[in-house]
Amino acid sequence: MKCYYVIVNRFKENAVKQAACVKKYLEEKGNLCYLEEYEGDLASSRGQYTDPSRIPKEAECVIAIGGDGTLLHASRDIVGTGLPILGINMGTLGYLAEIEASNVTDALDRLIRDEYFLEDRMMLCGMVQRPDGRNAEDIALNDIVITRRGRLRVVDFNIFVDDTFLCSYRADGIIVSTPTGSTGYTLSAGGPIVSPDASLILLTAIAPHTLASRTIVLPDNVSVTVEVCGSREPEEAGAEISFDGDNYLDMARGEKVTVRKTQQKAHFIKLNHTSFVTNLREKLK
Repeated sequence: MKCYYVIVNRFKENAVKQAACVKKYLEEKGNLCYLEEYEGDLASSRGQYTDPSRIPKEAECVIAIGGDGTLLHASRDIVGTGLPILGINMGTLGYLAEIEASNVTDALDRLIRDEYFLEDRMMLCGMVQRPDGRNAEDIALNDIVITRRGRLRVVDFNIFVDDTFLCSYRADGIIVSTPTGSTGYTLSAGGPIVSPDASLILLTAIAPHTLASRTIVLPDNVSVTVEVCGSREPEEAGAEISFDGDNYLDMARGEKVTVRKTQQKAHFIKLNHTSFVTNLREKLK
């Protein structure tokens, strides 16, 4: 590779410094490196959005510097470009971001020499169906989560698979996850850990009010519909949906969101043939 586009989490001071070092190192090696320009007030901004139209056409990959959240957001933003992405971890866990700050130069050298391989990850698309026809949709690499809105209370949900009624939950929320997201919120909610190269859809209730609840594992060719049901307190009825914990949309009582696998995929650059089991042992011990 000879041309790189760097995305950085500017809320992390050490990440900004690391980005400058990456740019300088790559350019000293005779490569082109573009650093994303961020416009706006960081203090008042909830997050960052990468405009794919501003990525130079000659760019061959994206380097995301921050943590797993930075990598998730960048993957969603650039999915339409087809560019592969490499994560440099400046956070804590760094389960998705493969490269640590201590071995950045070695990783960059291997990129320059094309000593890497690509790993594709499935993604989900969620569409909120509005009664007035103003549907809204977004995509997620980790998960799509439907939770209560407002004060602490449980919400009633109806679950459908391919338009066939499956079950009802009274719970804090519902997580619809990819295998990549199985080590995220789904894991915290008691769900299974799934190898990221699998192609499955995981359905997990958050703190369900029941004695028996298990994650439901579904094939990747089905659609999952979650309906927000009625409430004893109409003024408190409603929920909200989030995509990778980033983009939030309100859902009113009676509205539904339909989640399915999208044809778009995230392409991760991998430099090490570290097994899923080894990574799991080292990161989640």
